[in-house]
Amino acid sequence: MFMTTIVLIAKEPLPGKVKTRLHPALSYEQAAELAAASIDDTLATLAQLPATRRILAFDGERIPCAAAGYEVLPQSAGTLDQRLGAIFDYAEGPTILVGMDTPQVAVSDLAAAFTAWPSGLDAWFGPANDGGFWALGMARPTGDLIRGVPMSQDDTGAIQFSRLRQAGLTVGLLPRLTDVDEIADAHEVASLAPSTLFASTLARMTGVRVPELVA
Repeated sequence: MFMTTIVLIAKEPLPGKVKTRLHPALSYEQAAELAAASIDDTLATLAQLPATRRILAFDGERIPCAAAGYEVLPQSAGTLDQRLGAIFDYAEGPTILVGMDTPQVAVSDLAAAFTAWPSGLDAWFGPANDGGFWALGMARPTGDLIRGVPMSQDDTGAIQFSRLRQAGLTVGLLPRLTDVDEIADAHEVASLAPSTLFASTLARMTGVRVPELVA
């Protein structure tokens, strides 16, 4: 069986600490609840993948119940690029990292990284619609390929992709997905994945049913 480690990077969903850009459309408490739903949906999808090692890179104290069986790696201090770099330095062998902001992610979006990687392929890159990235994989995890990349910019993904290519890596592309940052993103994602906990939670909070979003 092909060996691939899956890493989920997540932050404890505390009011005022996560998804603050969903406010004022949602209260800080609602934003935190929606973030928790996003984590649970992501973990439900990852559970269906044949990962040989599962790591939760976590910033917080209360580990999500759905992460039972995961190796918990506390996130290091520093900026996001430094934290991501530390995760990839810790990992061994082919590794795919995903974030907590794409609850619509499907098994098919990641399936290619859980079969034998094509000969000569060194990395996987999942671009996000906001200019960042939702997934990053390396056959030989190297934190220095991430450290120094400016995060949370509309060109973060382009810079990270270029960093991989400039290092001589052959990079495969995963599907482009929408990160949930603002309320419009949340509604878009709910419409794409109406059966998720994320979608039902958002509908309860806003009173907008998913069929109305799709129509």
